[in-house]
Amino acid sequence: MKKFFASEKGGILVHYSDYSINHLCLLMQQKTKWSQFGTLITVFFFWGFVAASNDILIPVFKEKLGLQQWQAQMISIAFYVAYTVGALIYYLISKASGGDILNRLGYKNGIALGLVISAVGALLFYPAAMSASFAFLISGLFIIGLGYSLQQTAANPLAIIMGDPATGSQRLNMAGGINNFGTTIGPLIVSLAIFGSATAGSTAAKTASISSVKTPYLILGAAFLLIALIFKFSSLPNKIDLDQAPAADDTSKKLVDRGSPLKYPQLVLGMLGIFIYVGVEVSTASNLPLFMKLKLNTPTDQIAPYVSLYWASLIYPLIIVVMIIGDLLSKGNPARQLLIFSACGITALLIGIFADGMISVYAFTSVGLFCSTLWPCIFTLAIAGLGKHTNEGSNFLIMMIMGGGIISLVQGAIADTHIGVQYSYFVGVVCFAYLAYYAVRAKRDLKAQGIDFDALRAAGGH
Repeated sequence: MKKFFASEKGGILVHYSDYSINHLCLLMQQKTKWSQFGTLITVFFFWGFVAASNDILIPVFKEKLGLQQWQAQMISIAFYVAYTVGALIYYLISKASGGDILNRLGYKNGIALGLVISAVGALLFYPAAMSASFAFLISGLFIIGLGYSLQQTAANPLAIIMGDPATGSQRLNMAGGINNFGTTIGPLIVSLAIFGSATAGSTAAKTASISSVKTPYLILGAAFLLIALIFKFSSLPNKIDLDQAPAADDTSKKLVDRGSPLKYPQLVLGMLGIFIYVGVEVSTASNLPLFMKLKLNTPTDQIAPYVSLYWASLIYPLIIVVMIIGDLLSKGNPARQLLIFSACGITALLIGIFADGMISVYAFTSVGLFCSTLWPCIFTLAIAGLGKHTNEGSNFLIMMIMGGGIISLVQGAIADTHIGVQYSYFVGVVCFAYLAYYAVRAKRDLKAQGIDFDALRAAGGH
């Protein structure tokens, strides 16, 4: 994610809707538990590493196995739909057993179990690489995604309780930096394993070796198991309670328990927002190799640096200035920030669609930086005001990560038609347009429920 997040992502300001201004001021005195937070953010690195590395696997397997672009996008579908399947399994088991799984299993134990599940998927890359089996490959990615689903479900509330809720966005942005590190080096390492060099512009002919992909994923599987042990014996809290928030006092509007998280419009529309956000983020990157090959004749072995550039997107001084201005204009309000950077995303995509050559490449890669700000905004708006339904609502949001696979498939299918890959990026324009709409609609819905992020931020002294 990330990426957001709490992928990366999510969960910031979850308690704001349950606390009055006086309660918020008391919470400002809480200190972030940095040692515990340092352990937690290790999983953010792995989320980013695998997600971004998929963008290297797609063109390699497409080329070596003679796949259509939509078929190659099955790599994204297998990985991201696994989040939905995992979240559904979590939800159904919780309902059948009469209680939330993590409340019984424990949060740090849940992350450790998720890491073990992901390790099994990573180890499947050995037979996948040795036999060049597309079925084994997507099965391995699916299992990794299942593990990630459980990890993210547990990581969101853990990130919240490690300090003052008013600084939750800062902690999540720091975690996002670790996630970005994973997304930056992941494509380079996988490309190095496959081609023997990650250096763009080399005149030496490089031949992709699918069998070579086994090494980084075997190491990744071992790392998953090691980190699982670290989590198991760490000082991270295993039991937390998000239902102990005081009720709003007489100076604030009383919140109404609607009986189900799906009766809150900010959550229902936010679920579609997460689906679309992850979709546009992933599809923009996963279709970039095809664009560069068709429009710039860029060899597959030289694409990895540009994929890393998409996920990092930190070398553009002008874009950084735009990001700083956008952040200042948002004044910490997640709805306003979502609206501003959705508009930036639309602008970047339109430049990429109507420009040529490297200008288009740089425009498309800049989308990654704008996307990096969106997960915490959407997640914050979606779960605000849910109260005791917060965990269930968070699980519903994680189900919608499957958008990364579905929207990538849609754009890939359009790219295979006479419309072409460049104009297929209009899919992303439509996605950002919805996110801009959600920013406006969620702000209105939350105000109707007595939740005003501008007022809360002012009360917190920020």
